[in-house]
Amino acid sequence: MRIRSAKKEDFGGIIRLAEAYGLDYSDMESDAYWVAVDGKKIIGIIGLKRHPECAELCSLGVDEGFRGRGIGQRLVRALLKKAGGEIYLATIIPAFFQKFGFEKAPLVPASMIKKSDWCLGCRRELCTVMGRKHP
Repeated sequence: MRIRSAKKEDFGGIIRLAEAYGLDYSDMESDAYWVAVDGKKIIGIIGLKRHPECAELCSLGVDEGFRGRGIGQRLVRALLKKAGGEIYLATIIPAFFQKFGFEKAPLVPASMIKKSDWCLGCRRELCTVMGRKHP
């Protein structure tokens, strides 16, 4: 298993995995992604969406058959290594992201409030917006 930057031809697999776990959104192909691959199979994904005032970590997902092996953690580390500046995310598992220096955001960037196309199925009371400044 290895982690690498996604290529254009990876987006079919990225979108399939994202759709399977409700992590898909319109125009995913325009954002930066990293993938975990086992042979030629995409088994994990993570995306970085650029907004005017910040970047957003999005669509972290690992195939159920490969969970519990630290792949999600490795994907987050790969993204953080390449991304600079402030990074935000919306999550229902804040304790996972605290390990990487994310904290509950006192203010939500305006562009993240407009996430209507993929937040429709999420219960707002379970969602936490977190932020992290690049060290």
